[in-house]
Amino acid sequence: MGAVTSAQPAPRPARYRSLPEKLGQVVLGFEAIIVFLAGLAIFGLRALPDPLPDWWGIVAGAVVATVMLLTTGLLRYRWGFGLGWALQVVVALGAIAVPAILLVALVFGGMWAYATIGGARIEQRTASQRADNERSS
Repeated sequence: MGAVTSAQPAPRPARYRSLPEKLGQVVLGFEAIIVFLAGLAIFGLRALPDPLPDWWGIVAGAVVATVMLLTTGLLRYRWGFGLGWALQVVVALGAIAVPAILLVALVFGGMWAYATIGGARIEQRTASQRADNERSS
């Protein structure tokens, strides 16, 4: 009696992720944490205008943070980066309630710009170098 072997299909190779996608996911992931904490700060400082209850600061921070985390998975699509830019504007608008949030928006906005613009340049340069190496060999 021979041993029964079951042929398992080969694992599917991982999808190629571009450098802007990888960097963008890191930036949005960490920014989501900071945005949630900023919502807690808005709540704690009671920084919202009178007609709005203070707990809306927590809700806004949690919603924006959740959308940021969901956007990390959407960066495989071109429009996902547009959504990321829109989220940077939303964070900057939080400075209306607490002006110190503008500093957070500038720091993470700069990192987002580098991830999307600089990352695309590096990706393009790397692809060009790979193509040159393949032609020469």
